[in-house]
Amino acid sequence: MESEQMAGDMAERGLSYAKDQWGEIMGQTEDFVRATPGKALCYGVAAGFLLDRLPIFRIFGGLIRLALMALKPAMLVFGATKLYQMVQNREE
Repeated sequence: MESEQMAGDMAERGLSYAKDQWGEIMGQTEDFVRATPGKALCYGVAAGFLLDRLPIFRIFGGLIRLALMALKPAMLVFGATKLYQMVQNREE
């Protein structure tokens, strides 16, 4: 029970830290854009161009296909272990 509470506290602290860091990053970004709007616009256009040229959807599609292919054997192994556990519990 105590380990679950410690894990929950760690998760809350991690989430709080991430929110603080995200807020700081957003603040720095807003300051940069307000200070140099032309440079920020150029960076945005360059990032958009790069993202347009990268085969992101093909990469994500391949990862999803890989995950689905690995799901069938994983389900088989999971089912087999559950069956083994059930047989072991009946013998006891």
